[in-house]
Amino acid sequence: MEVLIRNIRMVDETKDMQGDIYIKDGRIEDYGENLHYNCKTIEGNNLVALPSFIDMHVHFREPGHTYKEDIYTGSKAALRGGYTLVNLMGNTDPICSNMDIVNYVLDRSAELDLIDIHQTVSITENFDGKTLKHLDGLDDRVKFISDDGKGVQSNYIMYKAMIKADELDLIIIAHEEDAEIVEEDARLSENIMTFRDIYLSKLTEARLHLAHVSTKEAIEGIRRAKRDGVNVTCEVTPHHISLHDSDYRVNPPIRSMDDVGALIHGIVDGTVDIIATDHAPHSEEDKADGAPGISGIETAFPICYTTLVRFGQIPLTRLSQLMSGTPGRLMGVNKGRIERGYDGDIVLVDLNKEIEVNGDEFVSKGKNTPFNGKRFYGEVIATIRKGDIKYDGGIEIDNR
Repeated sequence: MEVLIRNIRMVDETKDMQGDIYIKDGRIEDYGENLHYNCKTIEGNNLVALPSFIDMHVHFREPGHTYKEDIYTGSKAALRGGYTLVNLMGNTDPICSNMDIVNYVLDRSAELDLIDIHQTVSITENFDGKTLKHLDGLDDRVKFISDDGKGVQSNYIMYKAMIKADELDLIIIAHEEDAEIVEEDARLSENIMTFRDIYLSKLTEARLHLAHVSTKEAIEGIRRAKRDGVNVTCEVTPHHISLHDSDYRVNPPIRSMDDVGALIHGIVDGTVDIIATDHAPHSEEDKADGAPGISGIETAFPICYTTLVRFGQIPLTRLSQLMSGTPGRLMGVNKGRIERGYDGDIVLVDLNKEIEVNGDEFVSKGKNTPFNGKRFYGEVIATIRKGDIKYDGGIEIDNR
């Protein structure tokens, strides 16, 4: 399979240039100016080509809660949002605490052949907060462990989990929430667990990735930790950098304008490594009953592009690093850059196209979004995975 993307602005974390991209047998074979290959050709037409996005934090709800989302609808939503690789959290039903569930998810993904998927396994068995023996049964297809949605409450168990993760070359994705404190003080709940896990990472040398960071104190703690050489990375979400003082229910909650400013400052100065969606689709009934979460994978790019690039906070190259380059490296995959030998995973976007968010039109089963009626720039026009056009929102193709 061959495809040439012709006369397009191509941007990744290291480049911003005009030219052509040639993909052959699923990989980027060549890029540059005035390439000539006799194959299917996509005309640039004032679009921008970026490495397709990689989402470190996603809930597709399968197995167990497929009325909210399933691997098929989640994958289609990902493609519409420009993503070709996602990392699924383990709070399924049953909880992903063994290779049987990992194999089920990966086999289902391979059968659909839409996007690439990694399945995270729980830190503690079935989120029981104490048992770690299941970790010895994992194979090398598992890269991350997390009790996302709950967090590890015991200091001792988290300490032992980090020791075990370091032994097994696993990265811990930490959901920072002190269950005893959260109802009284959600800010203190996140901060105290963030500081604990940074200290434990320093002590054990385990690799720690902090999920959906939302407070100015947590960002400052991460900044200090990085200066001290702690092996820590972190992510922020599109909704935490674009909303403030909102009562729309997410976990962690939407914070103040000061927190938003601190998160964006962390993006600008390099403290923040990744933007991840925490895509959390719910049924209308569950959301009405107070279920926390946003269906965010289809709106992430326009929200981030408008909030960060169009408003002059960062260049598009930095946004590509946050949404593609760094998550690709953390996941250890051959994706996230427009370079020879990398997977031919490309997203084509129209930066001048303004969209109005309408959750009812989402491909995801989850229509839950606080952005209904809000307008952003940067529409995803097409998503290409390994040279195959998986989502076509209106591109010009010459099948020569």
